[in-house]
Amino acid sequence: MARSCEICGKAPQVGHNVSHANNRTKRRWYPNLQRVHAIQNGTTRRLRVCTRCLRSGLVVKAV
Repeated sequence: MARSCEICGKAPQVGHNVSHANNRTKRRWYPNLQRVHAIQNGTTRRLRVCTRCLRSGLVVKAV
């Protein structure tokens, strides 16, 4: 699935832009995804991973 983390499944969230006049229009918040070379199941793969998974050590980067 596009624009989602391949480790935790984090995907875009939806909400509203709210103006000073309280007008509401749809908007989306996208996760901060990075493409990294990572070791998964003993092989090196290219993954789209959110920065929280990178920071917390859920992903082992390939060297």
